[in-house]
Amino acid sequence: MAARESGPGESLDAAPAPQADSYPALDVPLKSALARATHGISPAAVSAAMLDWWSHLLASPGKQVALAESAVQKTLRWGLFVQQAALGDCSPCVTPAPHDKRFARPQWQQWPYREWSQAFLLWEQWWHEAGTGVRGVTHHHEEVASYVLRQAVDISSPSNYVTSNPEVLQETLASGGQNLLRGAANWWRDAMAVATDGRPKDAEQFAPGRAVATTPGKVVFRNRLIELIQYAPAHRQVHPEPVLVVPSWIMKYYILDLSPHNSMVKYLVERGHTVFMMSWRNPGAEQRDLAMEDYVQLGVFAALAAVRRILPRAPVHAMGYCLGGTLLAIAAAALARDGRSPLKTVSLLAAQIDFEDPGELGLFIDESQIAFLDDVMAERGYLDGRQMAGAFALINSKDLVWSKLVREYLMGAQTPLTDLRAWNADATRMPARMHGEYLRRLYLHNDLAEGRFPVGEHPVAVRDIAQPMYVVATERDHVSPWRSVYKMHLLTDGALRFVLTSGGHNVGIVNPPSGPGASAQATFRAADRRAHAGYRDPEAWFDSTTPQRGSWWTDWADWLAARSGRKVHAPAFGGTGARRLEPLDDAPGRYVHES
Repeated sequence: MAARESGPGESLDAAPAPQADSYPALDVPLKSALARATHGISPAAVSAAMLDWWSHLLASPGKQVALAESAVQKTLRWGLFVQQAALGDCSPCVTPAPHDKRFARPQWQQWPYREWSQAFLLWEQWWHEAGTGVRGVTHHHEEVASYVLRQAVDISSPSNYVTSNPEVLQETLASGGQNLLRGAANWWRDAMAVATDGRPKDAEQFAPGRAVATTPGKVVFRNRLIELIQYAPAHRQVHPEPVLVVPSWIMKYYILDLSPHNSMVKYLVERGHTVFMMSWRNPGAEQRDLAMEDYVQLGVFAALAAVRRILPRAPVHAMGYCLGGTLLAIAAAALARDGRSPLKTVSLLAAQIDFEDPGELGLFIDESQIAFLDDVMAERGYLDGRQMAGAFALINSKDLVWSKLVREYLMGAQTPLTDLRAWNADATRMPARMHGEYLRRLYLHNDLAEGRFPVGEHPVAVRDIAQPMYVVATERDHVSPWRSVYKMHLLTDGALRFVLTSGGHNVGIVNPPSGPGASAQATFRAADRRAHAGYRDPEAWFDSTTPQRGSWWTDWADWLAARSGRKVHAPAFGGTGARRLEPLDDAPGRYVHES
């Protein structure tokens, strides 16, 4: 019996998706043009924050005096440093932040570049002081103003210019200027890719189903929002409980099934698990009215129902990554509320549930920003993932913007395209209605953590989830800060294992234990919290938890195995009997190819 499309879920009691004809005729084209120029960031929101900061600074003579004194002190410190440096070696008057590698090379320790870099770092410190601690500025506006000032200061870094960067000058002299010619060619290539919405050079080498997303499997279910992939077993005997993976809807699922050497799916299959993967459709204008409720009903609930048809008596290990983890927590709470949960365990990877402190991503989320995006989405019915990718790049601009400028446009290097970078460029879209709902209800109002997020006719509570939980955060996560992810300790009373791994939002998760993709520097911290145990704050947890070398994957695999039954014969694709789901396509399916 072939899989059929499930019906739409109950729509949330929310305003319908914005329509272009419901706005004054000039609004939508203007705001769409602004969005392309600003990577979707609202100029009004930024202007309001800067005006709040500037007006309060003008009305704070005490702060002005403190800044003047700081400027004099820093100038004197720099002058003393220059004097001592002229007489011989001396200690720097200011050191960069641990993650700032712009001036780490030996060339920066020579005159006059040493003096320039020290002046810049003192200048950077002063502007940070100017942007923070101004009485009367709202917390959100202070964060935005400090961020904008930091971006403006970064533009003036001596590392960004040919004449003040000794590494670039050395390469220019050695190559006779060929690096600058190659850099100009690199810039033109990237400019044309942006202008034509093209993908990076050589991205075709990482096409899903050929170089990435190659773990064998079958699509066993499809509806208008998801495909469900069942992967072929690696062994005759498997654990009876399947693993259902819920990826984020803002990314293609195959980040969890990249190349064979770093595929989490392949790793789980080889460890004796039957793995099911949800693959989200890349929505277009016709899906503009899909709501968050549809992503629960047509997404997680539909996938669970299909898995239960294939393995009707087996409880499910459910795992969600990023916003897929947030959606899984919503679904798990709704199932617990209704007393019909088929879940055995719940694993959340780099997934926020409490959005009160979303980190620097929260800089771009307030009512002004969301209203701006509503207007932008009204034209086409969706938000282009490239706009979101641009905002993410600006959050981590030192690594993703300025270092690229130096490496590729000044040094003339070409960064090799990797499977992870190719995946990152494979952008997805978000339906207008769903995207507005998720920004307002999760980020702006924190409805999920505070018990107001509705599924069906009633809200859900995360504390109702009784299954053992495995929660992973990453140390350098700009999307889901680890202390925010740690708040799961406050939201549930059940047994919980919390893991903090090295790396960022993607690299920290895609962290195989061996092979070419393994990191020799990878570490993780892990500790169990018993059900109904007392609370430890994140700093106390960090200080008392010993780091372990290696990948957290092995720890998670052991945790899953300890909560799985004795192995049984591997199930057939789509199951058996009258309720069997007829396989539709080979993995990776159709939806992953939509662009």
